[in-house]
Amino acid sequence: MATSVFKRIGQARALVVGSGALALAACSFGPNGNAPAMPQPAHYGAEPQPTETVPAQGVTQQFVAGAKPVPAWWRLYQSDDLNALVDEGLRNSPTLAATDKSLTAAREQLRGQIGSSMLPTVDAVAQPARQRALAVPELGPNTFLYNTFVGQLQAHYTIDLFGASRLANAALASRVNVQVYQLESARRALAANIVTAAITAASMHAQIDTTERLVTLANEDARDAARRYALGAISHADLLNAQQSAASVSASLPGLKQQWATTRHALAVLIGRTPDAAPPDIDLAQLQVPQRVPVVVPSELLRARPDVQAADAALKAAAADVGVATAQMYPSLSLTASMGQGGFSWPVALSGAGAIWAVAGSLSQPIFHGGALLAQRRAAQATYDATTEQYKQTVLAAFQNVADTLAALEHDAQALDAANVAARAAQGISDETAARYRLGAVPVSAARSSEQQFRNAKLDEIRYTGARLTDTAALFQAMGTPPVEEAGTAGGKGAGAPAGEGAQPPVSSSQSQGGSAG
Repeated sequence: MATSVFKRIGQARALVVGSGALALAACSFGPNGNAPAMPQPAHYGAEPQPTETVPAQGVTQQFVAGAKPVPAWWRLYQSDDLNALVDEGLRNSPTLAATDKSLTAAREQLRGQIGSSMLPTVDAVAQPARQRALAVPELGPNTFLYNTFVGQLQAHYTIDLFGASRLANAALASRVNVQVYQLESARRALAANIVTAAITAASMHAQIDTTERLVTLANEDARDAARRYALGAISHADLLNAQQSAASVSASLPGLKQQWATTRHALAVLIGRTPDAAPPDIDLAQLQVPQRVPVVVPSELLRARPDVQAADAALKAAAADVGVATAQMYPSLSLTASMGQGGFSWPVALSGAGAIWAVAGSLSQPIFHGGALLAQRRAAQATYDATTEQYKQTVLAAFQNVADTLAALEHDAQALDAANVAARAAQGISDETAARYRLGAVPVSAARSSEQQFRNAKLDEIRYTGARLTDTAALFQAMGTPPVEEAGTAGGKGAGAPAGEGAQPPVSSSQSQGGSAG
């Protein structure tokens, strides 16, 4: 009997070895999952991007072609307060923490599926029972009462003849990778949103200060007009014009304050605080615009953008699903075995006479399922085709995102330079007019008018300064993050690490026990 058991074990081992070769055939069951070739533009925008912007406020931004993305790019603003806000947000954001926990759950689900599909299952079973059997008339009227005691180890293993399990594991591993890249994308989006909100709040604060001074000047004009009208020096229409101008300037202030309050509340929530604990505004003049910004070449951008990488992982999952749907149309082989002790009493069950064992195999081949299997394969193929188109659209959107931000930075610099020149000229006029007023050469209304022109020009400069700072953040965000192997981040640090510094590496093909569909 021992020889027979060993023989069966050898046969099962031969089947397992043979199934490895058969599983290789599963590579042809579906697409290989490789991303489609995409055009590599010579430059991102409709026009070639310049090597640098025009100088604005004494700063020329250089576009460094072929540079690598910057992981903690917000530190280039040289503001400790801004760095602290981003670090706090990455550490305390509930949304980011929830995404990280979801990824952890997905990884554990993948480990569970691999363990259940690629390895045998072994269970210990105990079955004590007391039974009553019906009487047999030929043997007499008495019924039979008896006990049974059985204890076994049961094993079950499905041989992956055509790679259905391996491909299913590869599909799930690719979907885990989608979540890996989505987590990295969420980190970078959170950092960009915090930087943008902090800059916007600083800009709004500066605009409010300037607008409040404009309101004061307009109200002084209106009071002067009222006094002059009472003396008969101006007409009633002139008085109404002065009052209307003062009211219009005053009406713009509540809207600015509402936008400022909304931005501060949003910033507080982004960093994990309640709105009443919003951080103080950063001084806009404290922020230094980064002078060197990377422009990743288009071929590298596809590896640097987490959204493109997520689309690529989704494509691999869809390709593996086609292979799974195909493999389900082929035979399936399962092996079962059990060994243990049994008997009608404990002494017998524990003795040598109570030894029991069984070895069995099951081979099934789908024949007729009402067309369901073919329909499932066609559905998987159509899903793969749709995912391919979605990947293409994601790449095109990434190119557009970079092109838009590059153009925005160039135009921001031009507008800011013009606004800065206008503000400096208006300030010079205001200073000269104020000096002449102090000498009695011009009336006070002329001094106020020149200061109003200066304050209005300053408002434009503040707006364009904020736009340049936020569009710079958008460009850093558009460039993506260095791949894990380049950033030296294998192993991950979790949701609290800065973007690009603690990204969890994607699941490898060895971790998924089978890799891609091809």
